Parts: sequence; C-alpha cells; structure tokens
Amino acid sequence: MKLYTIADLHLSFGVHKPMNIFGGWDDHVQRLEKNWQDKICPDDIVVLPGDLSWGMNFEETEKDLAFLDSLNGTKIISKGNHDYWWNTVSKMQRFFDEKGFKSLNILHLNHYQFGSIGICGTRGWVNDNSEPASAKVIAREAIRLEMSVKSAISAGLTPVVFLHYPPVFGESRNFEILDVLYKYGVKKVFYGHLHGKAHGYAVNGMYDGIEYRLISSDFLHFDPFDITGIVQSDNY
Repeated sequence: MKLYTIADLHLSFGVHKPMNIFGGWDDHVQRLEKNWQDKICPDDIVVLPGDLSWGMNFEETEKDLAFLDSLNGTKIISKGNHDYWWNTVSKMQRFFDEKGFKSLNILHLNHYQFGSIGICGTRGWVNDNSEPASAKVIAREAIRLEMSVKSAISAGLTPVVFLHYPPVFGESRNFEILDVLYKYGVKKVFYGHLHGKAHGYAVNGMYDGIEYRLISSDFLHFDPFDITGIVQSDNY
C-alpha cells in the first residue's frame, strides 16, 4: 500500500470550463488518467486537497466524481476555493451512497489512518486577515484544522497535514494556520492552489522546521505524487 497526493484536478465533465486556455493544461484529464492508472494500485490511497470539480452543485459534479471513483485506489477528498458543489458531510455522503461512489472519503474535522500516520487537513484561506470577513474565515479554518489534527493525535497517530491554500507564500504568512502546525508539532504539509507563475513563489522544502510540498496538478505535470517515503521518513 502506498500514499499519493495531487490537488487542483479542475474536472469539468458536467460543465463547460475548458482548462486548455491555460498554459500546460492541454489534455490534462487524459494525462492525469494515464499517469494515475499506470502507477496507482487498488489498495493505494490518494489524497486530493481541493478544487476537484468546476460543478456548482451535485448534478453538475456527478460525472467528475464518477470519474474519480472509477480510478484505482481509495480517495480522500477535501475542499478547495472552487469547490462550490461542496455541502455538509451528511449530504455529500448521502449523494455518494445514492450514486454508488464507494472509493470517495471526506476529510473534514477528522483524519484517516495510513500506518502510523494520521491524514489531516482543511481548506485553509488566503494569507490576509486585514479584512474582517477574511479574518473570520481564517479563524474558522484554523479551528477545523486543529480538530482534524487532534483527532489523529488522540488515535495515537502522527499528523500529516493536507491543505488547499499554502500557509506560507512568498512574503505572506497565515499565522493562525501556522500556530496550529507549531502547537501540535506537525512536520509535513502538502498544499495546492498555486498555478503557473505562482509556482515560483511557492515554498517547496523546509521552512521553520516544517517540510512543505506543493502538489498542484500542473506543478506535478498531472502525475500523482508518491509521498509514502516522505511521510514515513526517519526524520519525522
């Protein structure tokens, strides 16, 4: 069993949202499917931290989720800023059950186990609390992250965090999210959201005692990233 991750799939089987208007995104779904099926086995786990579908509701997202469900492995999904279809856990799980999506699992205020590792996470938010509305969202996301991390620790697992937004980007910092990471000794963080030229400002390595990895699909060339060795490394 291996652990993979990739963010920002931006699927659009149910709506017209072509991604080939962006550089490097030509045939990205076909490339993703081939890379995925060539390397991922049925007993592997894939973490997908947000921006899965351009659909605005369950109906528009159904074909995207069906595509994901058809791929090898167990998928653990969380919310991104473009996942407008996202709903309450109970409503999403009911929809998954009705459609027979057996391999999709929701990461929200909880964790999933991979060996001695606890897979934790939340969406996060932009690193700017100057606006009152943003400050409220950031505070809420920090609470959600803390609940997820605490659930893993309570189970005796070492938390590894998956976020959609980067908590560190260029000169900006999301201190509320960082406080949770430091408080619970999180050492590995994987995040997406960044595309194109923004890749150049990403933290992709050690920063202040935490190893960060950018996993946006275009950064990974639509090839799921095997992080088994990273999360199980001796220095963690």
